[in-house]
Amino acid sequence: MDEKQQRIAAEKFVEQWTNRGYEKGESQIFWLSLLQNVYGVEEPEEYIKFEQQVKLDNTAFIDGYIDATKVMIEQKGIDKDLRKPIKQSDGTRLTPFQQAKRYSAELPYSQRPRWIITCNFKSFLVYDMENPTGEPEEILLANLPNEIYRLAFLVDDKNEHLQREMELSIKAGEIVGKLYDALLKQYKDPNDKHSLKSLNMLCVRLVFCLYAEDAGIFGKRLIFHDYLKQYPVKEIRTKLIELFKILDTKIDERDPYLSEDLAVFPYVNGGLFSDESIEIPNFSDEILDLLLEQASVGFDWSQISPTIFGAVFESTINPQVRRTGGMHYTSIENIHKVIDPLFLDDLKKELRDIKEISMLKTRQKKLLDYQNKLANLNFLDPACGSGNFLTETYISIRRLENKILKALNNGQIVFGDENFSPIKVSIEQFYGIEINDFAVTVAKTALWIAESQMMKETEDIIHANLEFLPIKSYAKIVEGNALQINWDDVIPKAKLNYIMGNPPFVGARVMDKNQKADIISVFGPKWKNVGNLDYVSGWYKKATDMMSNTMIRSALVSTNSVSQGEMVADLWKPLFEAGIHIDFAYRTFRWDSEAKIKAKVYCVVIGFSIAPNNKPKLLFSNQKVKIVDNINAYLVGAANVFVERRNKPICDVPKIGIGNQPIDGGFYLFSEEEMLVFLQKEPQAKKYFCPWYGAYEFINQKPRYCLYLADCTPGELRKMPEVLKRVTAVKEYRLKSKSEPTRKLAQTPTKFHVINIPKNTFILIPRVSSEKRKYIPMGFLDGNNTVSDSGHIVSNANRYEFGILISNVHMAWMRAVCGRLEMRYRYSKDIVYNNFPWPNPTNEQRKEIEKTAQKILDARALYPDSSLADLYDEITMPPQLRKAHQENDKAVMKAYGLPIKETTESSCVAFLMKEYQKLVEKL
Repeated sequence: MDEKQQRIAAEKFVEQWTNRGYEKGESQIFWLSLLQNVYGVEEPEEYIKFEQQVKLDNTAFIDGYIDATKVMIEQKGIDKDLRKPIKQSDGTRLTPFQQAKRYSAELPYSQRPRWIITCNFKSFLVYDMENPTGEPEEILLANLPNEIYRLAFLVDDKNEHLQREMELSIKAGEIVGKLYDALLKQYKDPNDKHSLKSLNMLCVRLVFCLYAEDAGIFGKRLIFHDYLKQYPVKEIRTKLIELFKILDTKIDERDPYLSEDLAVFPYVNGGLFSDESIEIPNFSDEILDLLLEQASVGFDWSQISPTIFGAVFESTINPQVRRTGGMHYTSIENIHKVIDPLFLDDLKKELRDIKEISMLKTRQKKLLDYQNKLANLNFLDPACGSGNFLTETYISIRRLENKILKALNNGQIVFGDENFSPIKVSIEQFYGIEINDFAVTVAKTALWIAESQMMKETEDIIHANLEFLPIKSYAKIVEGNALQINWDDVIPKAKLNYIMGNPPFVGARVMDKNQKADIISVFGPKWKNVGNLDYVSGWYKKATDMMSNTMIRSALVSTNSVSQGEMVADLWKPLFEAGIHIDFAYRTFRWDSEAKIKAKVYCVVIGFSIAPNNKPKLLFSNQKVKIVDNINAYLVGAANVFVERRNKPICDVPKIGIGNQPIDGGFYLFSEEEMLVFLQKEPQAKKYFCPWYGAYEFINQKPRYCLYLADCTPGELRKMPEVLKRVTAVKEYRLKSKSEPTRKLAQTPTKFHVINIPKNTFILIPRVSSEKRKYIPMGFLDGNNTVSDSGHIVSNANRYEFGILISNVHMAWMRAVCGRLEMRYRYSKDIVYNNFPWPNPTNEQRKEIEKTAQKILDARALYPDSSLADLYDEITMPPQLRKAHQENDKAVMKAYGLPIKETTESSCVAFLMKEYQKLVEKL
């Protein structure tokens, strides 16, 4: 629900419960309704526990307890005063809060509440147990619609359990990092590839052993610790080698005279301990202490999140390697942006519908069919890294299966022979491709840990013990380059259901030669503008090929470049022609991760398929979701339009050009101070200087100065020795270039590479501008100024053209189709300006736009000491300027025939794309 929907739900809840509230008969209904209808909990009866027994002198029951957020509820009737003592069954008099505290004291420490709520249907008193002597916060039922956020901790995803899990996982990663660094020093050649690969595998094995002893997989607590502790440090290497061999040996194949301290270890299987060629160095006292005290005794590995830990574990790789490889670690929240709309939301709804079937036999059969369906789904992450998408998906599917088992067994003990297991979902359903060998091993281990943890959850449901070892299911993760591997060889397309993941983020201009070769091999040399495609594009093409003639659906995370600028047409037009349609999308958002070094990346999520899809198309933006008829490749709810590069405007309007490109090594450019110092030495050069504006200089009103010598005669040049030094320096700079055209320019060193200096007034449009501004700060300059290539020049433009270009209509178009530098707008002449559909105004409308455009210029002129950066900051924008823009926006919208009040930015873009399509069809 969005905020408005939640407020409406809260208003209905208040209306239903005002002047109502019987403690015994209505408490549970009250809390279930609050959680489901107001706070959106899908299955509140599983989320909150009622009447949980506690042992005091007599048996007592906790009214309500939410384990996920550690909230205890003591509910009273509407006639009770929450602050006054109430007589208890044992004769004592306690306030509801004192009563709840007494219950809390009898719970195991790990289950004690963080929050205690006492409630009498008309008031909530909230006690923070971090400050148990403090005054409670009071939330009145009547005020709930306006204070929903005050009870949000009931369902807050950032609850303490999740926070604790994350903290443990990150701490585990730090321990691994320390072990890694300490062990690396022990290798004879720390730069040797085999040594580094061995070290990676050694770390994975140690982590598995540490986890296995804490999670009970090895049976006895601290078995690994106790095995190593009995030996001196000089023997640890040998004893580890012996242990690893035993862990890979079946019980019936072991030496019958094996020492007892090794014989107690189980057979692991899974291939983790099978490679005997790995190089294990000698241990030091530092390493042994780190392993036994910090990593073993001092830390509980059983509570880590395998989804988070897999990524954190991988951070032992050098950060520079991580960045150049394009890997970015993913938060659980962001993983669910991909998997929830791709398949998980539908699967959850299907289970809810089945559980609502009233006929027991029918419901049981449907549950079993549904379990078989889950067990037959197959997932592929073709850039799986440390496996966090696969791991989180496995956990999510297994949790659904556990709900099935709970519904089927109704809390009864399940009996079977020693090989029996009610679990059908297996990690064998999860396939991955990853180029980094260490990440492959980490991913497999993360899935094993997830399998172990979910098996424990199943044991609690069926009240029976299940054997995890020897590992019976295998993570099917292939080491290799996903753009060179045939995905059908990893998993046949006829067997696959979903493709998902977070492929490497590497821009078209920064790919190395191998990555460029990968892209050409995927797309072929005939693909139009293949050189403009980012590396992630290869995954979209391979996924499209894999989905052909199947029901497979895909969702990938990408840098937002794939839905902006010229790459949209280059990538998506042929894919749409191949039958692709977009099923859901998240528009640009900041992609956060659990990595210690966070990469600042702006991403989109695109769910797409070829198979027919009658589901509503969901467009997520700014934490809101809209249902739209179609999602085009710009991630706009509009028709499928592709705005391609165009070297001339599509309408009859002034031409646009780039600014000047000196290619001078900076020798012709000066700050004001540098120019004044230069002119003291060379006063004759004054007439050859002119103000120089790029995007930064124009927006901040801080021009640099350019020495422009194209019109300087040889005779004049020789009279200015300081100027001649600059010309010589430019010539030498060009001659040293690796580019042949630049070396050729050295023959005319006084001339720029690109010259664009209008004689008359022109409009300067900055090529890059902050996304925080509602309008790109463009404006007029006269012919006495020069513009760099970080600005665009619209020659022979008047106030009418300025009014259109600075309007909210043009800004909406620009935001939809422009490229981005991180999140900043990159205004393109060939994409944004030349393709923009201009209006056909009446004379009256044209005059009105000229008038409102002048008002914008007049409002700016009221603040001569303020830069455009000051004037167009949303915080400091003057009221006069804002009003002038609003009037101009209305005048431009009228010229297009757009309704002023009803038009949103998205509907405006949809309208403009239709107009663009009409213009293209006429060409």
